[in-house]
Amino acid sequence: MVCASMSFVSAQKKFDKVSKVTSSEIRWWGYKVVKTEETSHSGTVKLKSGKFNFDHTVLVDGEFVIDMRSMMAGDVSDEDQIKLTNDLKSSNFFEVKKFPIAKFHLTKIIPLANSEYNSTVYGDLTLKGVRKTISFPANVYVTQFTTSIESAKFSLNRRDFKVFYQSSLKDYFIKNEMDIQFKVTTEMLDNENRIQKKKK
Repeated sequence: MVCASMSFVSAQKKFDKVSKVTSSEIRWWGYKVVKTEETSHSGTVKLKSGKFNFDHTVLVDGEFVIDMRSMMAGDVSDEDQIKLTNDLKSSNFFEVKKFPIAKFHLTKIIPLANSEYNSTVYGDLTLKGVRKTISFPANVYVTQFTTSIESAKFSLNRRDFKVFYQSSLKDYFIKNEMDIQFKVTTEMLDNENRIQKKKK
């Protein structure tokens, strides 16, 4: 496999090849101001769909849709898990009834040298209707249209996306930093009939 190294060019066209995400994992972490294991929470959210678009052999961009309704707290159990999960989905934080999906449009990959991760990934994240350009380190590999990305744990400022507790007093004790880490892998689809191609 080789590291992807390219800048993507916008194109309003039918792409020659589409590489669809077939495996994914997204994890999140949130913290209180006093950042300890006891005051931190973590969990998962699921990818609804994802794909990379190719023009001939050139990777053009990537499009990902995240199902915010699938958000789940994973570090607590039973009633505490239900309570925290429901709170995160409520208007206090992510408002999943109003904003059921988030989107990430991958726009650029820049190689890194002498680093734990071989690339910096750039793209536009839309969360709660707010779009921001973000970047993060990742290991990126492309092999004949099959793409693999595994990110480092990177931080977002939740207030950039209007994610904050409606009670200003309670919000004061929560760090603005929230961490994300994900990995996705794909298999190529035939452009004519969109049938997943079997590996030989």
